[in-house]
Amino acid sequence: MSEQSLSGPVSFKERLAGSPAFTILFRDGMALVEETAAYLDGPGREESRGLKRTAALTYATESMRLTTRLMQLASWLLLHRAVKEGEMSLAQVNQEKTKVKLSAADIADEETLKVLPEKLVALIHRSRRLQDRVRRLDATIHGPDKPTTGRANPVERQIDLLKAAFHSMDDR
Repeated sequence: MSEQSLSGPVSFKERLAGSPAFTILFRDGMALVEETAAYLDGPGREESRGLKRTAALTYATESMRLTTRLMQLASWLLLHRAVKEGEMSLAQVNQEKTKVKLSAADIADEETLKVLPEKLVALIHRSRRLQDRVRRLDATIHGPDKPTTGRANPVERQIDLLKAAFHSMDDR
C-alpha cells in the first residue's frame, strides 16, 4: 500500500486551489483587475469629466464600489494562489481570509447604471460575475463538510467537490 492510501482520502478542498478551475479563475480575475485599473486611470477619467453633476457622483460611487470589490477578490485569489504554490496551508488561508469580504455589496439598480459610460457598466457586471464565481468556489473550499450517514456513498462528497470545480470553469 502507498503512503497516500494509509493517510486517508485525498482532500479535494486543498487541491482545488491548484486545479484548472482555480487557475482560470485567477487569470480571469487578475486580468479584470488590470483592465479596470487601466480604464479608471485613463479613458474612464476622461469620460467622467464629461458627465453631469449627478452622473459624476454616481460614477464616483460606482467606481469606488467596483475598485473595492475587485481588491477584495484579488486578495482572495492571491491567498489561494499561495496555497497552490505551497507558501501557505489551507488552514492558514482560512484564518487570513476572514479579512476578505466576499459578500455582495450595495448594488446600483439598472436605471442608475444607465447614466454611466458603457465600459464602466460592463466592468461592473463582469466584476459581479467574478464575485459570484469566487463565492461559489469559496463555499466549496471553506464550507462545512457534508455529514455522512451510514448509507452514503463514501465518494459522494469528493464528486460534489469535482462538480463544483467544473461548474466554476463553465462560468467563464
